[in-house]
Amino acid sequence: MVAYGVGKGSTDERDINLDLARARRTGIPEIVFAERKTYEQIERSMRWLWNANGFGLATRVPIDFFDRLSTALPAAVSNFTARAIRCGALPSTRSTIGVISAGTSDLPVAEEAAFCAESFGNAVIRRNDVGVAGIHRLLEALPAVQDCAALIVIAGMEGTLPGIVAGLVSAPVIAVPTSVGYGVAAGGVAALHTMLACCAPGIGVVNIDNGFGAAALAHKIARSMQA
Repeated sequence: MVAYGVGKGSTDERDINLDLARARRTGIPEIVFAERKTYEQIERSMRWLWNANGFGLATRVPIDFFDRLSTALPAAVSNFTARAIRCGALPSTRSTIGVISAGTSDLPVAEEAAFCAESFGNAVIRRNDVGVAGIHRLLEALPAVQDCAALIVIAGMEGTLPGIVAGLVSAPVIAVPTSVGYGVAAGGVAALHTMLACCAPGIGVVNIDNGFGAAALAHKIARSMQA
C-alpha cells in the first residue's frame, strides 16, 4: 500500500519545507538541489533529512561550500567532480547500473549520475571517454555493462552515443545530453534533439545535464525488476 502522507518537516525557516514521506510514495527521497541556496539552507536541510530518515543527498553543491559541508555534515561522503554530497546511503538494491560517457568533458554529469545511483543503493559500473569518434573504445567497454539493469549514456557534441549503445544492448538506455560543444551544439540542445529523434528503440531521454534525473529513473527501473 502506498503511503500518501505528506510527512513534512519544519526547519524553522519559512523558505524550507521538506517532504519526508517522498521515498515511501515514490521510491526516491527528497533531494537537496543546492544550487542558488545558502550554506545555511543546505546544511539545515541535509541535517533534517539525516535526522528524519538516516539519509540525505545534495546535488549541484556550490564549490565555495563544498569542503565545509563535507566536513560538517554527519556520515558525509562527497564527490567533488559530481558536486554532490550524501549523508549515509539507502539499502542495497542488489542491482547494477552502468554509466557510460562520451568524453572527459562529460564527466561532471556522468559522476553526478553515478554518485546518485550509488547513493540510492545500486552498484555502478563506469565507462568513460568512449565516444563515437573512436568507436572501438565503446565496443571494448560494452561487455562489462551487458548485464546491467539499466544504462545511463551521457554525451554532448552531436549526442549520437546513446543511440549506438541502444542498438547493441538489451538493457533500457537513459540518454543524457550535456551542454558540451561548439556553436550549433547550442549548450546541449543539438544533442537533446538527436537523442529525442533517435531511431533505436528502448531509449528514454532526460533534460540537458540532468545526471540526477537519469539516476532516479535507472533506480526505479532496477527496483521494478525486483518487485
